[in-house]
Amino acid sequence: MEVVERAQRFADDVLFPAALATDAADVVPRELLERLAAEGFYGIGADADFATVCAVQEALASGCLTTAFVWAQHLGLVHALSAGGDDDLRARWLAPLLRGDVRAGLALGGALPQPTLHARRDGEVWVLDGISPFLSGWGVIDVVHTAARTADDEIVWLIVDAIESDALRVERLRLVALDATATVRATFDGLRVDHDRQTALHPAGGETPPEVLRLHASLALGVASRCCRLLGPSPLDDKLILLRAQLDELGPETPARRAAAGELAIRAAAALAASRGSGSLLAGDHVQRLWREALFVLIYALRPASRDALLARL
Repeated sequence: MEVVERAQRFADDVLFPAALATDAADVVPRELLERLAAEGFYGIGADADFATVCAVQEALASGCLTTAFVWAQHLGLVHALSAGGDDDLRARWLAPLLRGDVRAGLALGGALPQPTLHARRDGEVWVLDGISPFLSGWGVIDVVHTAARTADDEIVWLIVDAIESDALRVERLRLVALDATATVRATFDGLRVDHDRQTALHPAGGETPPEVLRLHASLALGVASRCCRLLGPSPLDDKLILLRAQLDELGPETPARRAAAGELAIRAAAALAASRGSGSLLAGDHVQRLWREALFVLIYALRPASRDALLARL
């Protein structure tokens, strides 16, 4: 998989050397996102199989989880438009998204088990009210692929301009890890979105697809793999290889294996810190950054089944 090799080289040669500076920045530098676009990674969700997407996401996360996370939010909209739907919508949006000329974020308020973002029809317009509690990449994204819940308990997905207004207000959240993702709490107050920006409409409910959990696990595997490489040969290497293969099976055990990926990242970061000693506490050391990233991937987007499995393991 040549694209995976390119992603790993990019992670090692570009993202990792800049990771400490990115971690300390107010927002991930635009030039890093532009270099990702120049390498073609913004279009990977359209022309690569699922296993390749997972492998590229893991590779980039091993370089800098902050940059990889902002980039990964983009892939959902690319996949939605590539998989089908309205021809006019694809003609308008897909090409600039694939080039990275337009960058997308993700707002999931309407897809939560207890939805916090709601939509109602007003003629040919959707009107959005409520909040999306975590929206990453504010200031470096152009649009937000937004999920809102209708009165009929359906989820409508819309392309929303990432522009603050009286109808769309954002509040910056400060995170102990990945703060440079510029994550905000977005409040929608009667925001009107034209119907021609609708990418999907489907019933709510059902369990989280294993593919979603596998993608989340890729981020954890990326952090764990970087820790393992810095640590040197250890039994954790075999655990990483085995868990990656198990996750690729996409079976009923995927929620538990998603939990295991987060735990492995924590264990690998702890082992690395212990091997390095007190120097790991210095702000200029990659180990403290990786430890905080491991905490992030441990709890990021946990679904009930994965959370239960994680608590049982801990």
